[in-house]
Amino acid sequence: MEFKVGDVIKMKKSHPCGTNEWEILRVGMDFRLKCSGCGRQVMVSRKLVEKNFRGFVKKACD
Repeated sequence: MEFKVGDVIKMKKSHPCGTNEWEILRVGMDFRLKCSGCGRQVMVSRKLVEKNFRGFVKKACD
């Protein structure tokens, strides 16, 4: 799966603030994601992101 910095993705479970859309800030073995609702940043393993990924909301410009 091809993820790039700046992509906005939809995840299976929602964040406690109520949104399930996340912006990708870092890609590698771990992802740094920023919640689109409250702005909280979290580090998540690639395996967990690929498992809970539901689709792209917005692709990053090249």
